[in-house]
Amino acid sequence: MSQRTVYLNGEWLPLGEARVPVLDRGFMLGDGVYELIPVYLRKPFRLDEHLRRLQASLDGIRLANPLSDAQWREVIETVVAGHEADDQSVYLQVTRGAAPRDHAFPANAQPTVLVMSSPLSRPDPVQYEHGVCAVSTEDIRWHRCDLKTLNLLPNVLARQKAVDAGCVECVMFRDGVLSEGAASNIFAVRDGLILAPVKDHRVLPGVTYDVVLELARANGLACAVRDIAEAEVRSADELWLTSSSREVQAIVELDGRPVGSGKPGPVYRRMYALYQGFKANMA
Repeated sequence: MSQRTVYLNGEWLPLGEARVPVLDRGFMLGDGVYELIPVYLRKPFRLDEHLRRLQASLDGIRLANPLSDAQWREVIETVVAGHEADDQSVYLQVTRGAAPRDHAFPANAQPTVLVMSSPLSRPDPVQYEHGVCAVSTEDIRWHRCDLKTLNLLPNVLARQKAVDAGCVECVMFRDGVLSEGAASNIFAVRDGLILAPVKDHRVLPGVTYDVVLELARANGLACAVRDIAEAEVRSADELWLTSSSREVQAIVELDGRPVGSGKPGPVYRRMYALYQGFKANMA
């Protein structure tokens, strides 16, 4: 199987030949969910956790999971084995399927299932060493950001705001409280204490977010999960972004102003080392 082969509704097809109907509800209505799973040395990272989050997203939009966990694992393993890269990014997408356009759920539509893999795109190592800049914006998204759905236009606009400013991420606030980044979770550090936003409807429950808190607790780093006021973010000693693709990165500038010293801080450097060690020792 070539590196550009994808799984679509039970078939293995070259990427260029994979097609979905115009009336697919994912295309028409954004009626679907997705997952993105990093793969290191051909081993999916935290696959169980990603599949649990996929199930939670499907439950949240009232769409029955079309595959069992065992079937998902088999398809993912086949996709990974067929790609030439050792480090990959596996993308899963499930929509409610094709049906005449109507907001109400169709009675008999079959879900559309897509799985494909690409080489894992890593940020420039310089970004890990020297940090990155970010801008901020008001969080205008809906109130179920805990679901990983296809409705990403507000995230797209926020991320473009960052790109337009020459930055890598946009930090979002809702009613004066930190929510998350356009494509990441955000942590703050104040007086040595790692602060993480509450995992509720306002944020996506990040798999990397969970790893960071697990590593902090296991290694004696003080941490707390609570609402973080915008003023606390803007006066933080350190800011981090975390995601499956970017892992853990330091934000050293927000809206043109330095964060803390303007350099990656000591707590970040400790966490970055712990995260890399965790990856290297994955069971």
